[in-house]
Amino acid sequence: MAAVMEMDQGPDRNIRLSPAVSAPPDLLGPPALDFLAALHRSFEPARQARLAARRERQKFFDAGNAPDFRPDTAAIREGAWRVAPLPEALRDRRVEITGPVDPKMVINALNSGAKVYMADFEDSTTPTWDNLVTGQQALRRAVAGTLTFDAPNGKHYALKPFAEQAVLMVRPRGWHLDEKHLTVDGEPMSGSLFDAGLFAFHNAHALAAKDRGPYLYLPKLQSMEEAQLWDDALGFIERALGLPVGQIRVTVLIETLPAVFEMDEILHALRGRIAGLNCGRWDYVFSYLKTFRAHRGKALPERGQVTMTQPFLRAYTDLLVQTCHKRGAHAMGGMAAVIPVSGDPVATEAAFEKVRADKLREAKAGCDGTWVAHPALVPVAREVFDEHMPTPNQHHVRREDVEVTRDDLITPSRGTITRAGFENNVEVCVRYLAAWLDGLGCVPIHGLMEDAATAEIARAQLWQWLHHTNPPTADCPSGLCLDDGTPVDECLFEQALIGLPSRLAAQPGLPGAGRVNEAIELLEQLTRAAVLEDFLTLPAYARLE
Repeated sequence: MAAVMEMDQGPDRNIRLSPAVSAPPDLLGPPALDFLAALHRSFEPARQARLAARRERQKFFDAGNAPDFRPDTAAIREGAWRVAPLPEALRDRRVEITGPVDPKMVINALNSGAKVYMADFEDSTTPTWDNLVTGQQALRRAVAGTLTFDAPNGKHYALKPFAEQAVLMVRPRGWHLDEKHLTVDGEPMSGSLFDAGLFAFHNAHALAAKDRGPYLYLPKLQSMEEAQLWDDALGFIERALGLPVGQIRVTVLIETLPAVFEMDEILHALRGRIAGLNCGRWDYVFSYLKTFRAHRGKALPERGQVTMTQPFLRAYTDLLVQTCHKRGAHAMGGMAAVIPVSGDPVATEAAFEKVRADKLREAKAGCDGTWVAHPALVPVAREVFDEHMPTPNQHHVRREDVEVTRDDLITPSRGTITRAGFENNVEVCVRYLAAWLDGLGCVPIHGLMEDAATAEIARAQLWQWLHHTNPPTADCPSGLCLDDGTPVDECLFEQALIGLPSRLAAQPGLPGAGRVNEAIELLEQLTRAAVLEDFLTLPAYARLE
């Protein structure tokens, strides 16, 4: 990378960049560093307090308890308040595309015809320093209108005129993730504040001048207090940059089980800047598994059977729509993970049909828009929403028919585990981890776009199936069996792993091929651990350069 500067040469020598990395001085010069340091010093104690509260809450769940609606916030749920009016740029969000922040993806997503592009520093980006710096630079040039990309095959990529581009939203990393390459007073900085703060520092005024925010997607929240921490931090950013209060608008992903019981409270904490809630379905399934990690009888069937038509997930969607529309906020549908299959029109059309069915379900439920992971799926999803949502949104669909109880949200779905389903979980974990360790945060595997959220489901299920399942029976001594009667145990796990390296080695061009053995080692550690690791990206991040 040309034009670099060692950060610890700045005016505040307590702000340090890891000796192994460097960054362009126009991105992380002294003013940007001072701004990030001020953010860290103002909010790191509160972040640590919130992470400690998560750990205490998980102990409560591990003791056999379940999440529920909070009695101390009943007045918020029963009140007649509404969130701030939506900005014009966010009134119609019928199709949003998501993906990583490399220059080619940024251009393709902004040009895709979607209403919104969520530039993702979280689940679809491996947080290598180079990825983060390249992503911040790409977004900065995109906001300026100067971003281009020349592919190795000679193809040139350039942005369409601003009026034809998707509205840009940025998803920073979750509160639980550090940025180890930048320390302040000897502490690693929050990945959340690094991503959001640096993006706002360089782009907030330019975006505000275009009536485009800045806009953020906030991930992995578990409580109203975590939402309040974001509101405080974003208010600090606005004051520090001289922006009006509420200039930064946000959408929150409801992708943890505890958060679904605090949706009113999260909207209320962010009521001056929130534009909606999103059904972060894959992380939500993972969070269900993690929340009930110590509960026997909460095992879910193989992930292909855990669809949004399952009662506990349908209840989650319906409650989100009802809650948002009561408060004047968008209720956004979730990600369609299927993608076109290159060179196979039959498989591609089958993928399109799955997307149509999924988006029709969301539109009929009252969602105001939805997510896709591939530009080819934008017109497919848009056609469904254009037909069933002729208005910019569906806030008029109040869903007064919805009555969701605590048990509706926590009763597990029923189904089976096939040998193919078990082995697919193992393969997805290994292939995704290998690619992630090699710097690639989203990977197409068997017609699905796998990212950290979908890989987490596969990893958590493996752990759950081998640790806390059902009581043993005479027919199934392990407590859980495949549909053919085979016990789900260490032997089955070993069998699934043994032939994987040679089978993957036979696939040319496999992402992360050189780190397959390391991925297997990490998966074995995670799966055999006595306690389910909170996030696979935590131990994996320690292995990144």
